Amino acid sequence: MSLKYAVLAALLEGEASGYELSKLFDVSFANFWPATPQQLYRELERLAQDGLVQARTVRQERRPDKRMFTLTESGRAGLRAFADAPPRRPTAVRDELLIKIQAMDGGDPEVTRALVEERRGWAQGKLDRYQRVRERLLGGRSEEEYLRDAERIGPYLTLLAGISFEEENLRWCDRVLGILRQRVTLG
Repeated sequence: MSLKYAVLAALLEGEASGYELSKLFDVSFANFWPATPQQLYRELERLAQDGLVQARTVRQERRPDKRMFTLTESGRAGLRAFADAPPRRPTAVRDELLIKIQAMDGGDPEVTRALVEERRGWAQGKLDRYQRVRERLLGGRSEEEYLRDAERIGPYLTLLAGISFEEENLRWCDRVLGILRQRVTLG
């Protein structure tokens, strides 16, 4: 899959500038499809050239003009076709830390411990951010109320995947740290 469909899906939220899309990616898409602002701007230009999004320029006082992007009917149709098609291949984990752990035997266990603790800190930070986004989406409603009444539930469902992923990261890190502590005690 390309960034194309992630950008089209983000525009389901409504008209947005490249900057606004970048912020949306930081809080909504980053848990499953990260992108830099530069990648987003390049993709928006391609989508506009392909007629999948429409751009309009908004004049601003004391700031550079900004371009606002919306989905076209062609973009919506392409996104619907993408959403209805099965994924091309299963998810594959590519994680440098796992290679380092695979190769850790014979190395310095303190280095491995520090790497896992760093991963744990990142996971906790992301989980905290995702929980804040969840609370903002719910807006005081229960999850059941939100899922029943919200116009769109896709962003919430993908957020749940990000929350679950980071919770599992924390469980794994805690287990690895416990095993490493136990080996030091036994050794």
